[in-house]
Amino acid sequence: MFTKRVAILMACGLLFITMATAQNKWSASKANEWYARQGWLRGSNFQPSTAINQLEMFQQETFDTATINRELGWAENLGFNVMRVYLHHLLWAADKTGFKKRLDTYLAISSRHHIKTLFVFFDDCWNDTAWLGKQPEPKTGVHNSGWVRDPGSMIHTHPDTMKVLEAYVKDVLTTFRNDDRILLWDLYNEPGNSNQFSKSMPLLQKVFQWAWEVRPSQPVSSGVWNNGPEFKDLNRFQLESSDVITYHNYVYIDDHRHTIDTLRKYNRPLICTEYMARRNGSLFQLIMPLLKAENVGAINWGFVSGKTNTIYAWDTPIPDGKEPQLWFHDIYRKDGTPFSKEEEAFIKKLCK
Repeated sequence: MFTKRVAILMACGLLFITMATAQNKWSASKANEWYARQGWLRGSNFQPSTAINQLEMFQQETFDTATINRELGWAENLGFNVMRVYLHHLLWAADKTGFKKRLDTYLAISSRHHIKTLFVFFDDCWNDTAWLGKQPEPKTGVHNSGWVRDPGSMIHTHPDTMKVLEAYVKDVLTTFRNDDRILLWDLYNEPGNSNQFSKSMPLLQKVFQWAWEVRPSQPVSSGVWNNGPEFKDLNRFQLESSDVITYHNYVYIDDHRHTIDTLRKYNRPLICTEYMARRNGSLFQLIMPLLKAENVGAINWGFVSGKTNTIYAWDTPIPDGKEPQLWFHDIYRKDGTPFSKEEEAFIKKLCK
């Protein structure tokens, strides 16, 4: 009896989501018209080298506009025109006005460099516990040792979390709903990661519902990233709900081309919001020309080597902190010199 009742409630919820989608999701023609106006999108996931995570990037005490301005200048010089930037709800909960003011400041800096921004709301990757205030120092030679999920498992242990998240998403979307400095809203990064799997579905559904209720002028999306059977329902919902199709691919060119061909059936613009892991064969010299030829947005992981330690591979820490001969991610050192001058020249030529 209980199981049947739960099934009926879930079905009603899915019906509501479907109705909301029909009313508020962009048509394919609108999405394609929007994309045609953008030109070829290329850029990086951006975290200033002085910040270990989203919190350190946007907290008042550590909001480093000088570094942001300098490093986005390098991005402009490289030919990039979009950066993907992560947010965290704890910053909004602690200081709504100040947080939104800092987002506006960031957008002012990025727009001066002719770079649009793709903001990310939620994330299921890396550390489960997050706090305000001083953030941890990087663990030597460890990839993304201080990155934090949002909201993490607190959504299951603190009953009021969902209400706070709804207010956060709606407030930020409403504030910037017509801001043309923002390219796109990425509502949820890698839902189901960190062995969450289907536990992430309720928040994924809710964040799309909240976005549809606000209906910003910018497109909304959530990128597919894992085609394993555990992610089948998540993938289906992401692909059927997104205005623009976004995805991640960190492997070789044949697989990446197959991913593009598979996603073309949705007849919507495609933006790869994470790629480029040198050890895996996902190289600028191979993948970027493919994405340009296919008119797929190209946003690689990592820009300047810094506190995130993403020159080290996901699963291969280097205890003594020695710089790996082959960087996993990132393009520049903190002094602005590139990991590879040949790679830098290749990117510039392709972008310009």
